[in-house]
Amino acid sequence: GRILDGKAGQATIGGLLACNISGPRRIQAGAARDHCLGVVGISGRGEVFKSGGRVVKNVTGYDLSKLMAGSYGTLAVMTEVTFKVLPMPEKIRTVLVFGLDIAEGISVLAQASLSDLEPSGLGYLPTAVVSRSAVGYVKELETSVAAIRIEGPAPSVEARCRALCKMFEGQGAIEELHGRNSSTLWREIANVEFLGGNGGDLWRLSVPPSTAADVVDRVRAGLPSSCKTEFIFDWAGGLIWLEITGAEDAAHTIVRNSLTAGGGHATLIKASEEVRRSIPVFQPASPGLAALNARVKQGFDPLGLLNPGRMSAAY
Repeated sequence: GRILDGKAGQATIGGLLACNISGPRRIQAGAARDHCLGVVGISGRGEVFKSGGRVVKNVTGYDLSKLMAGSYGTLAVMTEVTFKVLPMPEKIRTVLVFGLDIAEGISVLAQASLSDLEPSGLGYLPTAVVSRSAVGYVKELETSVAAIRIEGPAPSVEARCRALCKMFEGQGAIEELHGRNSSTLWREIANVEFLGGNGGDLWRLSVPPSTAADVVDRVRAGLPSSCKTEFIFDWAGGLIWLEITGAEDAAHTIVRNSLTAGGGHATLIKASEEVRRSIPVFQPASPGLAALNARVKQGFDPLGLLNPGRMSAAY
């Protein structure tokens, strides 16, 4: 994705797998690693290896494609990847519930997630960011939005949207976005287009959804008043995109300490080169996991030729 530079800002299918990037549909479709059937690559030893195949029934042996996913190019150069693909949905709609605070928004998304209505996107946009949307109806709201995407055959989508509207009747104002506007809104959420305008440091936090509101509160409480924070939630609160402006060293200690109560991990996605060199970009691993990672790295790339220092000073 955007993290892997071919040309600046351009996504590649190899980058998607190497970074294990997943968009809003992950809650229904799974992660990128779940759809990879096979990989052909070249290790740091100069050895060509192949894992998996071109169809599901031929995926046998060591599943090295799962190891490549999220390795950020530190283990091998992938020359060929095979993915399982699914058809595009016939119809897309998004149910919007307005005017909810963070806790209420997470509660609405949790209810939708636990229902039998099979949402494929569950996001929350606070009031501070909605004006940046290219969707006119969202932009003009001037209040928070909990967004629930429904996809599939037209009659099913219409019936499930009616059920959602009935489910949340009385919890806030409700509206529906149809095809083009739905697609635009979820592209904005997937690409984090609501954040970045302040030139701050961008964090990606993966947390238990029930802790999302508390995590944001703890980060804000730990920062000096001179700092500014903005955020959006995806995956019903399981993914927090957090931008912090004006903090020293991207406030990495405060951000990671905010996760200790409920668990999770934090990755610094965007910051200056100076900051990225001075702090751990990825969540520090436990001693046991760090030792395992080091042994895997030694096996694939004993000379440390591939993306040295990308994931840690020793990896």
